[in-house]
Amino acid sequence: MPEHRIISLIASATEIVAALGCENRLVGRSHECDYPPAVEQLPACSEAKLDVNGTSRQIDDRVKAILRDAVSVYRVFPEMLEELQPSVVITQTQCEVCAVSLKDVEAAVCEMVSSQPNIVALEPNWLKDVWSDIRAVATAIDVPQQGEELIASAQQRLADLESRTTSLPHKPTIACIEWIDPLMAAGNWVPELVTIAGGTNLFGTAGEHSPWMTWEELFQADPEVIAILPCGFDIPRAREEMPVLTDKPQWSQLQAVQNGRVYVTDGNQYFNRPGPRLVESAEIFAEILHPDTFDFGHAGSGWQQLEDA
Repeated sequence: MPEHRIISLIASATEIVAALGCENRLVGRSHECDYPPAVEQLPACSEAKLDVNGTSRQIDDRVKAILRDAVSVYRVFPEMLEELQPSVVITQTQCEVCAVSLKDVEAAVCEMVSSQPNIVALEPNWLKDVWSDIRAVATAIDVPQQGEELIASAQQRLADLESRTTSLPHKPTIACIEWIDPLMAAGNWVPELVTIAGGTNLFGTAGEHSPWMTWEELFQADPEVIAILPCGFDIPRAREEMPVLTDKPQWSQLQAVQNGRVYVTDGNQYFNRPGPRLVESAEIFAEILHPDTFDFGHAGSGWQQLEDA
């Protein structure tokens, strides 16, 4: 049986394929796939329909305007899919803002892909869904054993972490901010990661989409820790947006601010990608929630204290 020709149209799936030892079978990627770094040499099979430059508010307004007209945020290149002749195309149904959607891929495949690839649609909401998605990808590309081993390894690492945090006497309250303007809290698997890391999540519900929140709600909750993890933003890009929060008159009154416990994280590489590096995301939470107990080496690259430049 010839090796599969895989196109991944979601960054987390690209990471899954690579973690399964099949990076060399990838022939195409989405415009957002950037890890492992070598995948950026692959041809991009999609693009954003909106300008991703600008402030958080401007990007949010553009996304909402497109979705209001029932138009997808991303565009798939059917001609590129036809040229690459994939046997497997991986996409998702979880969030039309986060990655190319199933309907976009189906439309492109129906329009012009003679190889008739198997379309694998991932739908992660909880951590358990991430394990199911890894299994689905592994099965589709005929490496089921590698899939089970990857799942077992990730689950064991998280279990080991949780066994260390369970006995900690204090579980700091934390607000996980997934978008800055307008404010959005992190949902889905992030509350589960917070619990594993020994924290008390204040906003967002495990297994549910990320909810909008207000500045007043943040101030009233007065979390001990604030983690900034904007979807699609690295640390420098997230820092550019911080004046939206720090210029608020009451910002300096928050205990997290007064105690130097506001952290800017790489929300693009971690947290918002439901793949293997959710384990590292939990480790980052552990480091910022319990800095005297945990050091996995993510400081600087995965997270920084807000006042550190």
